[in-house]
Amino acid sequence: MPFIPLEEHLPGITGLLEYRKDTAAPIRELTQILLRGPSSLTEGERELIATLVSYRNECTFCTTAHTAAANVLLGEETTSAMLKQDINSAPVSEKLKALLNIAAQVQQSGKNVTADLIQNAKEKGATDLEIHDTVLIAALFCLYNRYVDGLSTVTPTDPAFYNGLGERLKANGYNRLPQGYDHLKNKP
Repeated sequence: MPFIPLEEHLPGITGLLEYRKDTAAPIRELTQILLRGPSSLTEGERELIATLVSYRNECTFCTTAHTAAANVLLGEETTSAMLKQDINSAPVSEKLKALLNIAAQVQQSGKNVTADLIQNAKEKGATDLEIHDTVLIAALFCLYNRYVDGLSTVTPTDPAFYNGLGERLKANGYNRLPQGYDHLKNKP
């Protein structure tokens, strides 16, 4: 049960963002830029960064939501599942593995990112912008994970909810839906 009154039909971060729309606006904008804006990393790759960080932070809502989004964007479920178990055996490029290893260190502490990790990513073809965005996405998802869990938001257990959320994130990104969220009131 949430620690503050949130709309029952808006689990996870959506309820929090609707609770305080003034703080939600810059959060949504930053997320939209990082996960859906122009980038040499695909949207699916960026969702994998969010998935990894959320998984390692043990945030069930965010892990399940971003796994679903990554799966929809990648068109398969194997990569996200393997990534959670072992970054280096996941079926992704060597560059993305290097970036995910950086994200894994950011999840623990920004000070865990070493010059060797950065050099390895560069040797694998990562650009300075990709490294920057990886660190920022990882840090941002640490914030989200703590926000969602720190206020004990509702975490649905029905996989269909997350599949629908993954499709909405693919279609709408991280922008607030123009019509709001009342249409979700009687849905699982």
